[in-house]
Amino acid sequence: MSEVLANEQVAEGVYRLAVAGQFAGTMGQFYMLRAWDHYPLLSRPLSIFNVTAEYVEFLYLVAGEGTEMFSKLRKGDSISLEGPLGNGFSRPSGKTAFVGGGIGIAPFYYALGQIPDADVYLGFSREAYMVDEFRAGTTGQVVVNVGGIILDEIDFNAYDTIIACGPHKMLEAVQRKQADSGTKAEVYVSLENRMACGIGACLVCSVQCRDGRKKACADGPVFRAEEVVFA
Repeated sequence: MSEVLANEQVAEGVYRLAVAGQFAGTMGQFYMLRAWDHYPLLSRPLSIFNVTAEYVEFLYLVAGEGTEMFSKLRKGDSISLEGPLGNGFSRPSGKTAFVGGGIGIAPFYYALGQIPDADVYLGFSREAYMVDEFRAGTTGQVVVNVGGIILDEIDFNAYDTIIACGPHKMLEAVQRKQADSGTKAEVYVSLENRMACGIGACLVCSVQCRDGRKKACADGPVFRAEEVVFA
């Protein structure tokens, strides 16, 4: 078990959780977290928001029983972490854009530590959050859209690599824009599928791809945009 250092509310229903300890992880990976003994049955997957020598951080949205229980955690409480898991972002080449929709912005803060000149596009339905932190983390531009469509702000032909994370419909729109724009950029999507085991054993997070079914937790969560079959 690990110890909670902080659990700060940063927007309505959105929290920044810090857990003490020496943790590893590459950009785009995740951990399975639980703060209970028996119920709910399953741990919850959360993308790495940041890692330092003293702690790991997660940015999460309260969306059910598990994350509601996370929101009640206080400094000194115990929490269990398993990870890091999944295949994260490959190191991008050339001019790079990170595109986050809602809580899908979470993995890109840590990614800026590796790619500090990336442009960042942050889309929110109602309320923007963590914008100052992202602006401080990049020498590139940070574009914010609240209540609109963040993809309208992006010229896909202006980049060599584009990585997007957000709701299913947004990622489907990323795939369409890649095709419609004729871009030569490498375009990747990080899926927010429900997960159970986190290690590829249970098939709950199965993803239909052009060459067959894959597992978001073990084969992903990052896939080439053109590889995924959005239904």
